[in-house]
Amino acid sequence: MGEFWPVPDALAYLAGRWRVTRSVRDLASGMEGEFTGTTVFEAEESGGLLHFESGTFVWQGIARPAQRTLRFLPGPGGTADVRFADGRPFHDLDLRSGRHVARHPCAADLYRGEFTVLDAGRWRTVWRVRGPAKDLVLRTGYARAG
Repeated sequence: MGEFWPVPDALAYLAGRWRVTRSVRDLASGMEGEFTGTTVFEAEESGGLLHFESGTFVWQGIARPAQRTLRFLPGPGGTADVRFADGRPFHDLDLRSGRHVARHPCAADLYRGEFTVLDAGRWRTVWRVRGPAKDLVLRTGYARAG
């Protein structure tokens, strides 16, 4: 199989509860932070998944609660269309090869995300954010919980 684990149906693979660890590095300042928590992908009546992430984000030694919500809608051939909670488009997601690169322009900044599936219970993302307002690397590991 190599280093990637192909996923024929992204929504079926993601459904359930995941433990999450994320490192955030600001390349401009050298500051680093970390998020730990859980992500739950719960089925919606529309056929998609509601993604709810919650946990604790530590930045400059200060711990704060953090959360976000996304919607993963069914796409063609087992792919997904990822949306912000308010319905705005975020990115596409095609895990059929076990790896996917997505892009999302946000004002003058560009988010480039690489998704890698390691096996049935582990996947990761690396987002590189570049632009006049941000210069970040966000690395997230997901491990199936239960």
